[in-house]
Amino acid sequence: MEITLRIPDDVAKRLSDAGGDVSRRALEALALEGYRDQTLTLYQISEMLGLSRAETEDFLGRHHVPLSEITEAELDREAALFEAASRRTR
Repeated sequence: MEITLRIPDDVAKRLSDAGGDVSRRALEALALEGYRDQTLTLYQISEMLGLSRAETEDFLGRHHVPLSEITEAELDREAALFEAASRRTR
């Protein structure tokens, strides 16, 4: 899905001047908030951002977002999703 955000030019300029691609920063903010409120899983944000599991964990750490406490069954499911995704990219 593609989403278009409309923000004032002066706000876009400030965000751009602060560094980085504004679209990427918006996507990362959406991923962070979704993970914080447990709407998105680690695997889902990794897919959104095009990151490996380790890169996703590093990304969360850089933004001071702790890994969610998940059940063993959820952890197994996440591991299986990452494993399946890594087989697709080989």
